[in-house]
Amino acid sequence: MIIFPIWLYKRSFIFSASIIHLLASISIFPYFSVNYTYCLMGVLEDERLLRLGLAIVVDSRLQRKLKRKRREIFKPLNTNRVSEGKMLSLFKTREMMLRKENKRREATTSGEDGNGLHLIHLLLVSATSLQENNLDSTFKNLRELYENVSLNGDSVQRVAAYFADGLVARLLTRRSPFYEMIMEEPTPEDEFLAYMELYKVSPYYQFAHFTANQMIMEAFEREEKDNNLALHVVDLDVGYGFQWPSLMQSLSDKATTRNRVSLRVTGFGKTLEELEETEARLAAFAKTFRNLNFEFQGMLRSKYGIKSIQKRKNETLVINLVLCNSTHISDLLNSIYTLNPSIIVLIEQEGGRSPKTFLSRFIEFLHYYAAMFDSLDDFLPLDSVQRLQIEKNHFGKEIKRLLDFDNDEINSPHFERTETWKGRMESHGFEGMIISSKSIIQAKLLLKINSHCCPVQFGGENGGFAAFERVEGNAISLAWQDKCLITASAWQCGAGGR
Repeated sequence: MIIFPIWLYKRSFIFSASIIHLLASISIFPYFSVNYTYCLMGVLEDERLLRLGLAIVVDSRLQRKLKRKRREIFKPLNTNRVSEGKMLSLFKTREMMLRKENKRREATTSGEDGNGLHLIHLLLVSATSLQENNLDSTFKNLRELYENVSLNGDSVQRVAAYFADGLVARLLTRRSPFYEMIMEEPTPEDEFLAYMELYKVSPYYQFAHFTANQMIMEAFEREEKDNNLALHVVDLDVGYGFQWPSLMQSLSDKATTRNRVSLRVTGFGKTLEELEETEARLAAFAKTFRNLNFEFQGMLRSKYGIKSIQKRKNETLVINLVLCNSTHISDLLNSIYTLNPSIIVLIEQEGGRSPKTFLSRFIEFLHYYAAMFDSLDDFLPLDSVQRLQIEKNHFGKEIKRLLDFDNDEINSPHFERTETWKGRMESHGFEGMIISSKSIIQAKLLLKINSHCCPVQFGGENGGFAAFERVEGNAISLAWQDKCLITASAWQCGAGGR
């Protein structure tokens, strides 16, 4: 029996009247101003914490293209081939859903429990029939899904629309024009804007980055007498570099004009262009601190050069594994161990990547993203352009990659449970470190800052976001109601490696 949390269907929240909202607006991008660093000062006495186109048009040109490629459209399944007509009919239904967005919005925001339950049922039946190669049932249920979902409806309707697209893409070969439509990548600009908007409105990435930075600062401070005020961070997925301005601020707070702090970041990324842009943003921000020396070296993520990294004399070396994707994790951990870093910061999305069947993974992913979509409703209204941008160009992209994991294992996001990571780290010679009280307090304060939009809990109770300790004090997690979303932990080499 499959059980989904009640918040998938009907939600009731009590909004907090107490708000701590102290934001420092810092312009670190050439064209954007971001509320970037949360300054949590004066909250604790004598304590200074780290600062924080789905649009598809089926026209005559497409039909002519289909006639030329009819043999390249469908994957070789163990059933009779799906007719081109059925697929074309399905896409027409999808197009009608997209065209009726404005009309549907009024009719689909009533929050009726039955509608949400029915959509979840249709998704599960569609995924099950697809796994069993029952394509008639798959097409029937997907068509009904498109008739009832909406990109501007409630959270269940919205997440169901993207999961329906992912199931359709799974039917197709990569040479199919239908596949190209479903899996069309957002432009780098749209992807960046979606990430930035999510960063501003949700504590999700903020929790990951600020918690990691607090752990890094504590490792730096423990070795302050011996590290010559030099910190080297190896970031295995630097992305846009959003994590590092707040760390620069904290390091600058510890330095003086005579005793400058040195920060060296070795960042791994997807493309040279992205790495160059990240370097430019971070270097420009670093120049605002007169007592900070900053150095950045970019390396392509596909060619992990961990073994080539050299630890300089008298510097604190940190490995930053924050939401890092790697299909060769065992080799990567072995290489990290040989570097003998002061700390390995590990922050991973929670989920069940280990289940072997498509259906079991589908259920895990649906549960996870239903929570993410649901949480956005408490930050952004249904008619928000920012919300649509986040869901289409960030979450929607991830969902479709996950459901197409057979074809895109390398770039697909990884979801594994904390217990899985704990066993993996220990088997490679690493020991867990106790999470400090400062890290825990900071996580709670971060959620309180965001409580102007939604309730916040600090013990894991159902209702809003929650931050709580796990694994006997060796980890701290962020959850939305009953669904754990992301977990942070710190590791060091065992006695043999130190």
